[in-house]
Amino acid sequence: MKLNKDTKILIIGLGVIGGGYAAALTKAGYKVSCITKDEDDIKYAYAHEMISYGTTLVEPELIAEAELIVFALYPTIFIDWIEKYQHLFTKGCLITDVTGVKSSVVYKVQEILRDDVEFIPAHPMAGRERSGVEFSDPDVFKGANYIVTPTEKNSREAIRLCRQLGEVLGFAKISILSPEEHDRMIAFLSQLTHCIAVSLMNCNTSEGLEKYTGDSFRDLTRIAKINDRMWSELFLMNKDALVAEIDSFVTELHEFRDLIDAGNVKGMREKMRASTARRSMFEKPTK
Repeated sequence: MKLNKDTKILIIGLGVIGGGYAAALTKAGYKVSCITKDEDDIKYAYAHEMISYGTTLVEPELIAEAELIVFALYPTIFIDWIEKYQHLFTKGCLITDVTGVKSSVVYKVQEILRDDVEFIPAHPMAGRERSGVEFSDPDVFKGANYIVTPTEKNSREAIRLCRQLGEVLGFAKISILSPEEHDRMIAFLSQLTHCIAVSLMNCNTSEGLEKYTGDSFRDLTRIAKINDRMWSELFLMNKDALVAEIDSFVTELHEFRDLIDAGNVKGMREKMRASTARRSMFEKPTK
């Protein structure tokens, strides 16, 4: 199977990421259908020309004709959906996802999935702090990273097509990681940062602080406006790796605290220079 303009694409879950996929694929000339739970989201997608067809019903004919299905659902809902409706997939259908944790999802889905349907997992490392299709924006994929997390059950053809999907969506860098490597990485780069942002917003609740804040605080806490249902689920599904990263961060923060307490300017400046040099490696590429 090769991704082309005639490929029948179905997106299940038209939230901020599913909506971004729909808009990007439609803009690139693909015909995209969707199934989502809220009729208002479908109306929004129609109004903004993001999809060619949308429904709130699990329509057997729509699912049966789909050649590529993108699941943009919470992890547990994704697994439940597969268990309940996989009998509707056509033979040879390829499915992928946008799930933010992999080990606890990928192996479960591949274990229960029919042998004539292939699941190739992926994770777009781009998003918004708000949820809902009205906040979706395909431009967030530009310059961002896209990670494919295959297992030994995946074919070269599926991996190639999933990479092609990332290219069509506009991602700047596409990487291949195992589900375990992905979860260790995501615990630090995404989940820990959300924990820090939430904790920072909750550690000082003095009234009126919003009157005095600057951009540095706003930038650091942007992701504290968080989807509590989704992120608590993600945290628990990657608990061991996340707790290890939290412990590592607490140790580093305590070391910096001790340098300040001791008036150790040399030590503070060494850590600042190291962080400045490392931060420069994380800039998005410019065209």
